[in-house]
Order: sequence, then structure tokens, then C-alpha cells
Amino acid sequence: MILLAGCSEVRGGNMDMQDAAERADGMLDSVLAEVAPRVLWVHGPTTAGNCTVTRRRTVMTVVSAQRRGSFLGVVERFWRKSGYRVTAVNSHVDAPAIYVKTQDGFQVSLTVADKGQVHFTVDSPCVRRSEVADSTSRATAFLDPEARLIPRPNIHSDFWSADAPGVAPAGS
Repeated sequence: MILLAGCSEVRGGNMDMQDAAERADGMLDSVLAEVAPRVLWVHGPTTAGNCTVTRRRTVMTVVSAQRRGSFLGVVERFWRKSGYRVTAVNSHVDAPAIYVKTQDGFQVSLTVADKGQVHFTVDSPCVRRSEVADSTSRATAFLDPEARLIPRPNIHSDFWSADAPGVAPAGS
């Protein structure tokens, strides 16, 4: 086994950084597919360290303060059902967050930021160094290719953007 600078061990077994990025994409695709009614999202930046890779997705659908609890509940239930271990929960009214860890060492988080913008992040464990290609998952919201920053959420959902508390309709 080759140890990489900055890592005490390679945790991903035979996995390299591209494999880890693809695994992260699969985790992000799965959780976003679980949210109903559907939200629209864009890719955040991919970053690579000495032996880790981070994939990000930013939800462009406005999730109102009144619906954030429902949104977080859908995600947390899915992650628990998927065998992820909840490592921390931030119950802050304006900026709640959930942090989980997979059995193979990936750290996954959902954070809510300004204007109800939801961010998903997956950090890989230390894996073999390799090049990392852009994600092949297709974003569901438009982002100007020239944009330097991801704008605040700007897509209205009759459900997720509503100003009244509610439970997501079954089968949406």
C-alpha cells in the first residue's frame, strides 16, 4: 500500500480520487432524487486535496423557513435508511445542518445558508491520488457558464417555497 502525503492511511481500499468522486456523485444523485416534490440544483465546485475529493451541489429552489424542517426530515430519514450514521445536527433556526458519515468513511452534509439555500457536500476519505473529471450528473437548474459565483436560490416551488408549514405530498 502506498501512503500519500497528508494521509495517515488510505481508507478507500482500491478506490482512487475519480472513483471517490463518482461515489460522491451517486450519493448526491440518490438523496436529491429522494426529495419530493423535486428541487432544482446546480453543481458546486469540486475540490481535490492530496488524497481526498469533495463534490458539492447547491439547491436553487427556495426552501422557505417554514418548510426547512420538512426538507431536513426527508433527507435525514433517507440517509438513516441508507445506513449513514448521523454525527451532528445543528438545529439553528436560520442555518440548520445535518452531518453524516457512511460506512466507508465518506462525510456527507446538508447545510442551509442565506435565503434558504441548501448545500450538499460529500468529502471522501483518503484514497489513491488520481485526476478527477467533472461530474457526469446533469444539473437540473441553469447556471450561466460565465458565473463566478452561484447566485442565491431563485426558483419558486409551490411546496418548498411556501410560507406555511407542511408535509410533502405522498408520491410527488
